[in-house]
Amino acid sequence: MRGPDDLARACAEAMWRDDRASQALGMTLEAIAPGLARLAMTIRPDMVNGHGTCHGGFIFTLADSAFAFACNSRNRRAVAQHCFVTFLRPVRLGQVLIAEAVERVLSGRNGIYDVTVRGDEGLAVAEFRGHSRLLGDPFFPEEEGHHASP
Repeated sequence: MRGPDDLARACAEAMWRDDRASQALGMTLEAIAPGLARLAMTIRPDMVNGHGTCHGGFIFTLADSAFAFACNSRNRRAVAQHCFVTFLRPVRLGQVLIAEAVERVLSGRNGIYDVTVRGDEGLAVAEFRGHSRLLGDPFFPEEEGHHASP
C-alpha cells in the first residue's frame, strides 16, 4: 500500500498519460499532493487574442487542469460540477503562468477547490473556484479505502 503522497503522484501520472489537452497546451505538472496541484504553462503566440493579451480561455484551462489534478489526487475519480473564474490582470505573450489548486472542502461526493493563477513576479492574474463531484470509481481498486481524507 502506498502512502498518500505516493498515491497522489500515481493518480496524477495515470491522468497525465491521457490528458492530451494539457499536454498540447504545453502545461507541466510541477507539484502534486493529496488535495493540491501546481501546473505551469508558457503563453505562446497562438494563445494571444485581438487585444494582444492571453485569451482568458487559456487561463481558465490552466486553472481547470490544476483543479482536475487536485481533485483526482485521492484515488477517487472526480469531474468538474461547476467552475468560475475572475480575471484580475492581463497576461502577455511569453509569460509563464503558475496555477496552484488547493482543496478547501471534501464532503461526501462534493469538493470545493480554489486555484490562484500567478504570472510574472508572482502577481495573481486570476482566481478560480471549482466544485467537483466524485464519480465513485478509483484509479487503483487495490488501494480503495486507503485514500487520504482532509
